[in-house]
Amino acid sequence: MKYRKELKKLISVLALILLVVAGPRDLYAGSRDRPNIIFLMTDDQRWDNMGCYGRSEFKTPNIDKLAEQGVIFDKAYYAVAICMPSRVTMMTGRFNSNHRVGFVAPDDFTLSQADFEKGYPALLKNAGYRTGFIGKVGFTVTDEGTRPSTPKEHFYKKHMGNIFDFFAGTETHDRNGMVTWSEDNEALEAIFKEGRENSGRTLRTGEAMLRFLDTQPDDQPFCLSVSFYAVKHDNNKDIYMPHFEYYKDFNMSVPENWEEDNSDDLPKVVVENARGPRLHAQRSSTPELYQRLVRRFATQGYSVDEQVGLLVKKLKEKGMLENTIIIYTSDNGRFQGSHGLFDKCLLYEESVKAPLIVYDGRVPENKRGFREDALISSVDMAPTILSLAGIEVPKGIQGHDFSGILNKTQDMTQWRDAVFMEDLFLVDMFQERYKENVDEINQKLIDENKSYRSHGIRTDRYKYFVYYEHDPKIEELYDLEEDPLEQNNLVNNQKYKGVLKKLRKQTEEMYNEAIQ
Repeated sequence: MKYRKELKKLISVLALILLVVAGPRDLYAGSRDRPNIIFLMTDDQRWDNMGCYGRSEFKTPNIDKLAEQGVIFDKAYYAVAICMPSRVTMMTGRFNSNHRVGFVAPDDFTLSQADFEKGYPALLKNAGYRTGFIGKVGFTVTDEGTRPSTPKEHFYKKHMGNIFDFFAGTETHDRNGMVTWSEDNEALEAIFKEGRENSGRTLRTGEAMLRFLDTQPDDQPFCLSVSFYAVKHDNNKDIYMPHFEYYKDFNMSVPENWEEDNSDDLPKVVVENARGPRLHAQRSSTPELYQRLVRRFATQGYSVDEQVGLLVKKLKEKGMLENTIIIYTSDNGRFQGSHGLFDKCLLYEESVKAPLIVYDGRVPENKRGFREDALISSVDMAPTILSLAGIEVPKGIQGHDFSGILNKTQDMTQWRDAVFMEDLFLVDMFQERYKENVDEINQKLIDENKSYRSHGIRTDRYKYFVYYEHDPKIEELYDLEEDPLEQNNLVNNQKYKGVLKKLRKQTEEMYNEAIQ
């Protein structure tokens, strides 16, 4: 009897040890094989331009269904809201001020081969995953980090060929210069053959995505990164015009903070130097221009949504969906006339708030489908993908693994209380990016008080940011619970003096952590 009691005790201890070693992955029902991971990213898709985020005129039924069956995040934010550095941030799990890959000096480096090989695709490849990439790369990998970050040639095969088993990508457009490789190169070449009729860039991206699945071995997990060219560039050659029929006469809703003229509340340095006010005057400053623009963004979102539907259908047909995780987001937002701005970069909600949906086919149906208001940063993508794949997150990655939030094992008292955001882009510097004396030009802009670089934080309730190179510094503070459209800057409101002091200090602390 004593022996049996000791044996039962030993078995219980061993079971507990196995549970700890196995970790959160075994809390999921179904297969214990490593999950497949599909990371879907659109280009310039504003967070609320889809049905599941409350604007039903955006026709996104397939994305909405993913959201209903997965987790939809309501407080996800970009660490940087412009394409090149945002993409590098998500792939490497590092802040822009840390990896320094961006459009303008002094943070205008390419991504070194060594740093690229520390990103989530390379780490999954090393762990036995089949890796694929389709669509807009948006940054350049070189042997060493070099300047400028926008060279004339990219040599994708040379610098990415050891990481991606399947590749169909370009820098910005798929109309020319598409680079492809895999064990079935001819099929990809046919998809992207110039002059194909009845095809559009989003449909071609979708075809390549399905081709990847058709060539996937049964005995290997995969990680596929799909970077849609949509919804950016809304001219006819970038839109699948048959889809435009739905929207051509549709009256799109107008956000309450859309303004015909540039807002008097915008800092003078932004109005006079950023490209957002100028582009707004050209593209979204009248009701007619606004309707034309947003209808075209909606059309492209619908085309992307159709590809998401085809993806899920293919995964079901191949018996893969139940062991596949799908992550859907974008690289940055768009103002579309809000605040009297077009473009992105600046730290208002329309630019820095991100759509984020995570579907996990391993989760039992009765545990699926909830909204989450935890603060998530785009710098969290890499560590979370690695964790979901069962790979230890290496040192040097600055983001947080939010897989515990997905499966509800995260102690939320230990989760972050703020996310850090920054904007290092100056349009005048972008125009000078190929000159040898870019650092002198940069300093001259700062000395002339023309810099609108900024950084700040978003807490559960407040947002604070500062144009830190301007003299004197310009600050903005918003109570997003009372003022979600950021119409009332509280910096000079004595009632918020304590909040302002606290957020100033926290911003500097988080910035110092980011640059390390």
